[in-house]
Amino acid sequence: MLAIAPAMARICASIGHLLARCSGTLEKLSASERAVAVPLVVRKLFRRRIVLAAAVLLAIVVLAALFAGPLSGLDPNETAVAQRLARPSSAHWLGTDELGRDLFARIAFGGRYSLTIAALTALGAVATGTLMGLVAGVFRRFDAPLMRVVDAMMSFPDILLAIALVGILGASMLNVVVALVLVYTPRVARVVRASTLVVRELAFVEAARALGASAWRILWRHVLPNLVSPITVQGTFIFAYAILAEAALSFLGVGVPPEIPTWGTMVAGSQQYAHQALWIVLFPGLAIVGTALSLQLLGDGVRDLLDPRLRRST
Repeated sequence: MLAIAPAMARICASIGHLLARCSGTLEKLSASERAVAVPLVVRKLFRRRIVLAAAVLLAIVVLAALFAGPLSGLDPNETAVAQRLARPSSAHWLGTDELGRDLFARIAFGGRYSLTIAALTALGAVATGTLMGLVAGVFRRFDAPLMRVVDAMMSFPDILLAIALVGILGASMLNVVVALVLVYTPRVARVVRASTLVVRELAFVEAARALGASAWRILWRHVLPNLVSPITVQGTFIFAYAILAEAALSFLGVGVPPEIPTWGTMVAGSQQYAHQALWIVLFPGLAIVGTALSLQLLGDGVRDLLDPRLRRST
């Protein structure tokens, strides 16, 4: 999992450039001015303190997951029955669980699995939903069939559809990701289709069509770049939804296997001891709620930054 760190660093380094480009800033500036523009966009994003606090909390969670080993110094699966249900102390910052395992180590290591599942779900749903939405919005003959499939999938509650899919595919980390991607793809597809229907009627798209550009060139060259804003916002929201959905599936016993220490399996496995040691349920629950809430707030901040109407009103 530590191999993710370089990729995360590159992604974080490019966020400012992406947001500035989406908000129309970098395209109007020279190369010498872009180094100033990116920090300016970041400052605009974090102008609201609640968004800044959400970003800091999310960064703490991600760093704790990436560097869980050095931070905890303990094996998350090492049992010490003599210290079971121990209260938080200097030796065990968040206490121990019913088998004497260090709770901080398990939450930190479990964050790797929970965040990985959520990230893969968000990437898969955004990629699949974007492709479906673009095809439905640009190629009229595919619009009705694809949207009927989307409507049928969205007619089921998310958690019930996920339970059914995991029940069919089997309980594993990969199958949970596949099930959640199928659940959240329709959300992205509908948003992308609606935005595509607007963009394809704009003057620059009509000009490209009049010049003989192919439908696929118009789709990738002219339509897709103008959909980065709603796609980015949907991605942040789905990331948060996936964390909650994975926890719910694990809590119900149909998610990842119990031996994988995700936040959801921790809550599910420790609920019968909650009346003796509240912290073994409280701290994993706080990790779930805090991460999902920070992603939601950060998504709201990105939406406010990228939407011109909201930028004018703030």
